[in-house]
Amino acid sequence: MFPWFWLWAPQLRLPFSGDVAQDIEPRLDWFFAGIKPQAGNARIEARAFDVASYGDQLGVITQLLIEMAERQPAEAQAASAPLQELRRIHGEIEAIKAQECDRELAELQARIRLLESRRQPGG
Repeated sequence: MFPWFWLWAPQLRLPFSGDVAQDIEPRLDWFFAGIKPQAGNARIEARAFDVASYGDQLGVITQLLIEMAERQPAEAQAASAPLQELRRIHGEIEAIKAQECDRELAELQARIRLLESRRQPGG
């Protein structure tokens, strides 16, 4: 190899190319570190989240509001646009949960069938 070939083979460094250093230590506190100090105590929020996620908390509140609103006269319920919107949102979220459950169930059933076919002689 001739030392002057480096003239015909320059190394080009594009942006974001070159050596990479990556910290792979899992940090799970990023979500609660984003809570502004005036909004609350991140440590308390993290502990409260361990008790019940925000989705669980909102689900309980939604159920309570719908149940309380259903105790009102039928005329008041029919005229309440926010109640109708809350029912619609709640119904859509429940449908999403059911769809995801069905999807997971179908995936598990497919995996079970695959495992059973591998277990049988000649499979």
